[in-house]
Amino acid sequence: MTELSTDRLTLRHWSAADREPFAALNADPEVMRYFPATLARPESDALADRIEAALALDGWGLWALEERSSGRFVGFTGLDRPGFEAHFTPAVEIGWRLARDVWGRGYATEAALAASAFAFDVLGLGELVSFTAEANARSRAVMRRIGMTHDSADSFDHPGLPPGHQLRRHVLYRLGRPTTLER
Repeated sequence: MTELSTDRLTLRHWSAADREPFAALNADPEVMRYFPATLARPESDALADRIEAALALDGWGLWALEERSSGRFVGFTGLDRPGFEAHFTPAVEIGWRLARDVWGRGYATEAALAASAFAFDVLGLGELVSFTAEANARSRAVMRRIGMTHDSADSFDHPGLPPGHQLRRHVLYRLGRPTTLER
């Protein structure tokens, strides 16, 4: 399985020690503000199981994100396949979820740039997508910082959320494979 590294971060395989801080992150109402609900420990562990299985199957996915200076687990960043049908699927999504105490340090952007370089340079993908609830300004800012663009015609109602749900309307951002001139 592939692991990635940046100046400050390691995108690595998950370990048993990641489960507790991951559960704390998933139980934080502010971290989960733009998700339908926080996750209890069993739900968080089940998500970690799915993430680890996808990494084992593909050799890439949603890597555990570790701060290199401290060795501390601070969340995840990486690549995933959306598990629902929409006008843009099948696709590979780039995503992240970080502990609140590391917000504002540029970690999501730094890790997402490493994951996108891997997607284009190693996997040879032609495009990445990312999506979030319309109101999620922080994630949308990361999407813009890594070069993604949004076309309002791509906005969609998330099929996993019921009609009328306050988070149902989502924005889609796209990032195409850089050309040789852009590198």
